[in-house]
Amino acid sequence: MKRRRSNEAGHKRKYLVVIDDTEECDRAVYWAANRAARTHSQIVMLRVIEAVDRNQQWLGVADIMKAEQEDAAKAVLKKYAKRIHEVAKLEPERVIREGVPAEEMLKVIEQDDDIGILVLAADSGKEGPGPLVTSVAKSSGTFPITVAIVPGHLSDEELEAMS
Repeated sequence: MKRRRSNEAGHKRKYLVVIDDTEECDRAVYWAANRAARTHSQIVMLRVIEAVDRNQQWLGVADIMKAEQEDAAKAVLKKYAKRIHEVAKLEPERVIREGVPAEEMLKVIEQDDDIGILVLAADSGKEGPGPLVTSVAKSSGTFPITVAIVPGHLSDEELEAMS
């Protein structure tokens, strides 16, 4: 992994938030927005869409499916960008990738050496914290950047007090 450069001249620390369809995603966004505002940092939102099978026979259908997924991803990112702007008056970067979320997240971290903190929210349900949090936890000893895991049950007021 590359050396992080967010503290060097011409660079700015970035918080990476993976945007998914879970209820607790808003908790990660809210905490990251507050924290970024307080530390004069930036936010990168990552939305990973499902890889579309590019079978030649169905190429037209695959292209339509990918376009629909990209449109939906843009809409979700727009929603969370609005939330970030309301909370912190920041305009986040928006990244859409196709593939496996954990793999694409690592690629984004590798490609942007200003990203210094990954922010995830943990589900407070009986099924566990969620697949991405579980995946990151398994590699936490060798993970390339700091990880902040926000409890999904906390209120705006509680998160603001901690950010």
